[in-house]
Amino acid sequence: MLNSIKIGKFIMDKRKSLHLTQQQLADKLNVSFQAISKWENGTTYPNIEILKDLAVVLDVSVDEILAGNEKNAEDLSYSKAGVDITYTDAIKREMAKHLETGDKRVLNRMGAFASLYDISFPALKNPVLVLKSEEPGSKQKLAMEYGYTESICHDMINHLVNDIVVMGAKPLAVLDTIVCGNAEKDTIKSLVKGISKACKENECSLVGGETSIQPLVVNSGVYVLTSSIAGIVEKSEVIDGSAIGEGDCILAVASNGLHTNGYSLVRLLMDKMPQIKLDKIDGLTFIEQIMKPHTPYYKTLKGLFSKGIIHGMAHITGGGIEGNLCRVIPQGLSARIDLSKIEVLNIFKYIRQNGNISDEEMLRTFNCGVGLVVVVPERDKGIVMKHINTFYPCYEIGIIEKGENKIVFDRKINWL
Repeated sequence: MLNSIKIGKFIMDKRKSLHLTQQQLADKLNVSFQAISKWENGTTYPNIEILKDLAVVLDVSVDEILAGNEKNAEDLSYSKAGVDITYTDAIKREMAKHLETGDKRVLNRMGAFASLYDISFPALKNPVLVLKSEEPGSKQKLAMEYGYTESICHDMINHLVNDIVVMGAKPLAVLDTIVCGNAEKDTIKSLVKGISKACKENECSLVGGETSIQPLVVNSGVYVLTSSIAGIVEKSEVIDGSAIGEGDCILAVASNGLHTNGYSLVRLLMDKMPQIKLDKIDGLTFIEQIMKPHTPYYKTLKGLFSKGIIHGMAHITGGGIEGNLCRVIPQGLSARIDLSKIEVLNIFKYIRQNGNISDEEMLRTFNCGVGLVVVVPERDKGIVMKHINTFYPCYEIGIIEKGENKIVFDRKINWL
């Protein structure tokens, strides 16, 4: 329990030791001197918005302010190691509002040792949990550099959800982890807000997670994100590619750009040609184009699951079409892709031209405009294409044939 009188006396003593008047301290913090007076007489105490700045001015830790006393200079403490526990706990209390959810399956809230989730599904005879972990890769480094803090959370969650949706799963609950060198309130708040919002947009719940401050492991200002998801699907309705057969049609569903793959190569290109950052592609700067959040496909696909007409799906991430579609093609069958039918986005044309990148490298590194591949019976392709086209462009790019090579490319991509 915080002692406002003790906190107030500590602030006043530290202020006086620094030969500051109440007005001078107020000016440094951009608050009124009345606020300083109220802190010092114990009427109230500084809120989380000002604590970090106050600690810097008084040359103490946030924990020392909230404890109302200064640690012995020779004593070791967690705060001296770079972690203010009391301040961190205050941040976590503010995070709690972003974990508010109307999901009645979430049985407890922030503060418990673990999250409780009711997995009773009376409508499913044989429910199967679908589990996955994901992180947004090196794109998160660019996000922090260029102010896309909340946006990168949508990248992570959309990618995560897409990975289980291609198996026919409904997303349920997400746990996130944020590892950082120091806890900056506004950044943490923005990250948790972004993750929570992305979960809601994908019709699932952020039920908890972990914020781990590691000052001796991660540099100050660096944030490393990861998350895990649990989804559910009826066992008989799992989409794993086993239903794919000869003559099935291969459909492409458009991406909106790079999604979350190929950023190590892109950063290398930016290092060699820093001037490209502000180049315009389709009315947006290069940075704006490459920082578009990963396209979410759950709402696009969920209306098709009950129809039983999807034989297989592949989320096109690192490895491109070949490296991902091969994961669902049964032995003895081959997916023949007509590369000339791929509707390549201009951002990929720009990267290829400026980086002098080969077609093989482009196809192996990027999605090149195809964010998702759906395999359906020839007779049902019209229904599926009509449905998906109400969300994103969907078009035919190939056919399933007998063969030993799981992926066969015909013709060449049209880069013009």
